[in-house]
Amino acid sequence: MSLIRYEGNGRMSKVVIHNGTVYLCGQVSAGENVKDQTLKTLEKVQDLLEKYGSDKRHILSALIHIKDMSFFSDMNDVWDAWIEDGFEPVRTCVEAKMAREDLLVEVTIIAAVKDSGK
Repeated sequence: MSLIRYEGNGRMSKVVIHNGTVYLCGQVSAGENVKDQTLKTLEKVQDLLEKYGSDKRHILSALIHIKDMSFFSDMNDVWDAWIEDGFEPVRTCVEAKMAREDLLVEVTIIAAVKDSGK
């Protein structure tokens, strides 16, 4: 059984890989509005997945926390443009109080590590 933790800070790891599965902690980004924050956050997700042997086509599950459900449609516009047809993961979106007042969206991802031959 392999379990490797990356980018720990004494409280949490940013990434954990266990038995071929990549777990990302909740990702957030600054931005003027929910569309900006969602796009920047998904870019961070993509960068982390690629750094640790996966990509957005291998996402298994996405958990999205959104500050206010009135932002749901705008967030979905960005998500729908980002995710590729045929590679949609299971997904949950919930309204939540955010850790900082300026944060509008947070995305937590679970993905499969890519096969080395693909």
